[in-house]
Amino acid sequence: MKESYIYILTNKNKTVTYIGVTSNLKERITQHKNNTGCSFTKKYNVHFLVYIEMFTSIEQAIAREKQLKKWNKSWKWELIKKVNPKLLDLYSDL
Repeated sequence: MKESYIYILTNKNKTVTYIGVTSNLKERITQHKNNTGCSFTKKYNVHFLVYIEMFTSIEQAIAREKQLKKWNKSWKWELIKKVNPKLLDLYSDL
C-alpha cells in the first residue's frame, strides 16, 4: 500500500495552524511553500512544517485529519511539541 501522511503547518509567529492530508508529502509541502497549496496557507503565510504522521492507507490518514481538526488549539500544540519541541521546520528532512 502507498504511504499517506497528515501534516501540520504553521506561520512564522506560530499563531495559525493548518492540518492537511496527502500521499506525496514533499510535493504537497512544496506547493504550500510556493503559495500554490491552498488559499488559506497563502493568505496566512502558513509555510512551516512542524508535524508529520505516516499511515499505510489514505483512509487512515483522512480519519486522523478529521480527528485532529476537531481538537482545540492547545491540544494540537501539545501534540506538535511532543515530537518537535523546538518547533523546527521539518521540510528540510523530507
